[in-house]
Amino acid sequence: MTKKLKDLLINSIDTVPDFPKKGILFRDITTLLSNPIAFSLLLDHLEKRYKDIDIDFIVGLDARGFIFGSALADRLKKGFVPIRKKGKLPGDTIRAKYMLEYGHDEVELRTNCFGNKKAKVLIVDDLLATGGTAKASSELIDMLGSVVVEFCFIISLKDLKGKDKLKQIAPIYSVLEF
Repeated sequence: MTKKLKDLLINSIDTVPDFPKKGILFRDITTLLSNPIAFSLLLDHLEKRYKDIDIDFIVGLDARGFIFGSALADRLKKGFVPIRKKGKLPGDTIRAKYMLEYGHDEVELRTNCFGNKKAKVLIVDDLLATGGTAKASSELIDMLGSVVVEFCFIISLKDLKGKDKLKQIAPIYSVLEF
């Protein structure tokens, strides 16, 4: 990635202090999404990175991973599969739990999402913080006999060490690190 592109992307992401609570610097991708030039150039970059990698499906994590994942899946002519929070998917699903700061949550995946295929999957999300959601999502993919080829995040927060949870599962690519 060129310095010019990186600077454009960084400058298109709004930093909101004290959200959702005091002391947090929230990296808001809404401003990147509303900038058609930045969004298109980001997708050009991701398309170039993944066009020659053997992937069957792109999985987007609830909810902002749907935006980047589905757009990239369209460009690469691959299937898109959403992983949702508990109770949001119809039909037969499998679930995995992950830890939050206070308690836990669960994500779900449709059992027939890859057809009968043992799929090669790229997981896409907007932000890597602690890695809990991505790790739980990879467990769901594994339960279906499929494999995560790589994790792709638009932003990675280095201080929260999410990469440490994921690096034994698959390679991790972050477009930007804060």
